[in-house]
Amino acid sequence: MSPSFSSAFPDAWLIGSVAADVAVAPFGGATAIAQRVQQRLADLLAHAARHSPLYREVLGGRPASTVPLADLPVMRKADLMQRFDQWVTDPGLTLDAVRTFMADRTRIGEAFRGRYIVWESSGSSGAPGIFVQDPFAMAVNDALEALRRPVLDPMRALVDPMGLAERIAFVGAIDGHFASTVSIERLRRLNPYLSSRLHGISFLQPIAALVAELDAMAPTVIATYPSVALLLAEEHRRGRLRTRPREIWTGGEDLSGAQRQRIREAFDCAVVNSYGASEFLSLASECRHGRLHLNSDWCILESVDADGAAVAPGHRGATTLLTNLANRVQPLLRYDLGDRVAYAAEPCACGSCLPVIEIHGRCDDTLRLGRAGARRVPLTPLALTTVLEEDADLVDFQLVQEGPCELTLRTGLQGPAAVAALRTARPVLAAFLAAQGAVGVHIRCRSGEPAQRGRSGKIQRVLRAPGAA
Repeated sequence: MSPSFSSAFPDAWLIGSVAADVAVAPFGGATAIAQRVQQRLADLLAHAARHSPLYREVLGGRPASTVPLADLPVMRKADLMQRFDQWVTDPGLTLDAVRTFMADRTRIGEAFRGRYIVWESSGSSGAPGIFVQDPFAMAVNDALEALRRPVLDPMRALVDPMGLAERIAFVGAIDGHFASTVSIERLRRLNPYLSSRLHGISFLQPIAALVAELDAMAPTVIATYPSVALLLAEEHRRGRLRTRPREIWTGGEDLSGAQRQRIREAFDCAVVNSYGASEFLSLASECRHGRLHLNSDWCILESVDADGAAVAPGHRGATTLLTNLANRVQPLLRYDLGDRVAYAAEPCACGSCLPVIEIHGRCDDTLRLGRAGARRVPLTPLALTTVLEEDADLVDFQLVQEGPCELTLRTGLQGPAAVAALRTARPVLAAFLAAQGAVGVHIRCRSGEPAQRGRSGKIQRVLRAPGAA
């Protein structure tokens, strides 16, 4: 989401060299990309073998240069987080120290120990995670964001190549150390000029307050999630939101062609989607044909079936394994990302040598709650998830709308732990709903029930039951 590149510890040579490589790599063709990947993977394995106690154990004394990637075990977030201190390659990085730092929300966007950028992920795949980026990883991310995001208005880009006239609003969860929020606040800290032109706006406030804040700012660009963009499009269509951005950037959830069209028609503006994760922010960007191109020079995505075998192009796997070639402080090798990815069987008409992928990730529902005869209050899935995770400290949950004023909150927890968790979560959720204007909603709690999974393979955490509304 960054309009310019800068790192946690600005280094002009580092930024320039990374940016130059990102700019020229796609023009070298698939062979040049493959050579970069081979060298970067070898360097990453060697570094992990020397400096990560966990990966020394995984490699079992074998020379890193002799171990094929496919021979490494699949790594999962919950297991890695349990061994965080042995996973990272800097012995001065401890989970307790990072958590203490992240407990202070005034430090969002600040470099931990003056060097590392840290953020947390949601528990959408069953467990939250904490991810650390060193200056090199951030330089790669910034260059990919700046140089591979499609230019939607070439003339405007020619007149204002640095985007200095833009007013960019990120609409999301802004009160935690989440990747998008940290990225925005980091840029604001590094470049005071951006402070007045780059704002985070909370999607946890009532929709009327959110609309008022957007109208007051009048952003030229809105960056948010597809479900939120659809909600804003409806507000604009009904005349309640007046601002007319020139561009809308979406990511973090599935965006269908029909949804893109609804957003584009409502605002009469360009809509561009991207694909990223807390584990690697800039996995793929759209080309002028609206297809997602994987940044395959800096990451490896293995689309695999339920048995862990690679699937052929044109077919969707059961899950996806990520190898992040840019992050050496926290090696991610064959990490189970949880999304379902299909590689396109044919090259893109745009001519890029970067592979085209189709993503099937989050597919939660926007809920609409309200009494009969009253206006239904729209509630986006990510807002509901943020409240339950951050305010109620409940990660293992599924929230199901059963009727206009009926919700079922269930958890896989059992026994006293479930009772305590739901006793905390229910009033927190009820207070949030009331603040949004959804009063009189009955919340039924259940424990010991496994969550349903959506077509992405991830837990579908917020959904409407058939016939619920």
